[in-house]
Amino acid sequence: MMLTKLLLLLCLMGDVFAKEAHDVDCFVLHLKYVKCSWNQQGTPDVNYTFYSRFHNDKEITNCTNYVSENRINTGCSQPYDSPSKRFSKFYTSLVHGNKTFEQEHSLKKRVKLYPPTNITVQNGSDFNLWFYWNQTAANCVENEVRFRTSSKKWETSKVSIGRQSFCINLPSSSSRYELQVRSRLGNNCGESVFWSNWSEPVVWGSNKRTDTEQKDVSISVWTPLLYASGAVILILLAVMLLHHERLRIIPIPVVPKPSLVLYDIEDWFQYSKGLKGNFKANYNEYACPVREYSHVSQSDSESSDGSTFSVTTDQTDCSVSIGVNKSEDLSNPISSSTSEVLVLSQEEEQVCV
Repeated sequence: MMLTKLLLLLCLMGDVFAKEAHDVDCFVLHLKYVKCSWNQQGTPDVNYTFYSRFHNDKEITNCTNYVSENRINTGCSQPYDSPSKRFSKFYTSLVHGNKTFEQEHSLKKRVKLYPPTNITVQNGSDFNLWFYWNQTAANCVENEVRFRTSSKKWETSKVSIGRQSFCINLPSSSSRYELQVRSRLGNNCGESVFWSNWSEPVVWGSNKRTDTEQKDVSISVWTPLLYASGAVILILLAVMLLHHERLRIIPIPVVPKPSLVLYDIEDWFQYSKGLKGNFKANYNEYACPVREYSHVSQSDSESSDGSTFSVTTDQTDCSVSIGVNKSEDLSNPISSSTSEVLVLSQEEEQVCV
């Protein structure tokens, strides 16, 4: 009976000692903070006071920012003022009443960075797809990317130290590309055993959907329907217009361009060949000068044979008019010749007139 009670007491004491003996786990967070926790074996029953210091520090630092769980302190996060201190030994102390748990840590390779930020994607002038991001201490950081095409399996690729970009050669416009990045300190700055968490994914290509693009996708679905309905309405309006209003096409005759050449004007009119010939000059009109004539008296006109007649001399170039005296006997033999002269004179005068 006594043995049973002793065993039960030892078990209870061992459980208490196990809960009190907490290991402290520490690492450097983004080269700014030292973060320590002591809940790997479960949440402790009491609140411990945490103290820490780096080697060569003259004073012990009391934690000012505890991490709590159900009002029980489970960790501490305090500023990390000098990046070079992580190469020195780090000492921690958990104190509760008269109990103190001290521990020594090496933080050289225990650095965890925040995920890269400001990830962007661009379709470069070289027809390649370029991804860019920002990270603290770029000269000391190496990066790793993972990407997939159209929801296929992830492919992983490392990026050399100091480089904050990644290229996908000749991407297909019909595919969807998704990429994430994570970082850690490289060999030249003390390689870390911790990678950062993966960054937020960045997407490029067809059928890409993110939280900020859901509204744009819904709008793009309705766009073809709006175009189709608009086209149908225009066709119906055109059919109705043609049904009520017939279009008449009236040909306009070609009018020849006016020309200064006279013979081009004759081509405008349609007339017979005979009428067309009448427009052309086919005769010559000669000038007929007329001069005054003088009357010769009968006494002065007597000839040697005893016949008396009057002669009217005309100085015109067209005809010669000879007048006969009214008192002259028509039976005179010369009257016949005189008559012929008068007849000729009358015919020539008609020609002149």
